[in-house]
Amino acid sequence: MKKFLLFVFLAIIPVFAYEVYTPEDYNYKPDGDKLLFVIDFSNSMSEYINNQTKANQVKEMMAKLLPQISPDTKVGLRVYGHTCNFLAYNACRSSELVIPIGYNDPVKIASALYDLRPRGMTPITYSLKQAVKKDFNGADGGKHIILLTDGGENCDESPCEYAIALVKQRRDVKIDVIAFDVEDDGDLEQLKCTADVTGGRLSEVNTKAELFRSMENLIMPHKKEVEAVILE
Repeated sequence: MKKFLLFVFLAIIPVFAYEVYTPEDYNYKPDGDKLLFVIDFSNSMSEYINNQTKANQVKEMMAKLLPQISPDTKVGLRVYGHTCNFLAYNACRSSELVIPIGYNDPVKIASALYDLRPRGMTPITYSLKQAVKKDFNGADGGKHIILLTDGGENCDESPCEYAIALVKQRRDVKIDVIAFDVEDDGDLEQLKCTADVTGGRLSEVNTKAELFRSMENLIMPHKKEVEAVILE
């Protein structure tokens, strides 16, 4: 019996071994507000849900919500998995800052998204590293990442481990995660950990309406005004 209890205890540790970071005051301020979207364009985003690809649902959602973000908010867009590479090394570095962080320009961001097609792998961890190290380089104040993905890391890295290492060095980055049509429990646990340890949250969504509501809630601190949007 004791051996059984020890086994259960050891089995539970890896899942709950990380510290949840919950900042008491994570307020955004005009001119110091920085928001970076990190969006999945891996091959699986070409799959259909209710007669529309996941990628096109994301594009439609972003086009409707971007104009709600305050013009005082500095917004950027990084995408990953948008290129097809036969070499695993290159495929796992398919991540690009397509819109550098600057004052919100909804038309420019939506246009950049429109031109993208799902193609490659899912280098989540590499993308987060690039976002923190390069995209936010030299920026002060709070930094908010909204990561949208339809799957877990498949480039032999761990976004959870990276997030844990990150908060040991700095606590000015919050990562919210939208898991769009993600069913694998292991992937969800990794994504939840990534959000939890940085003071963010994981939102699990499976429909266009849920996707829209989830993103609308996450951009709420950045909105120029509170307004209701009807999803047709």
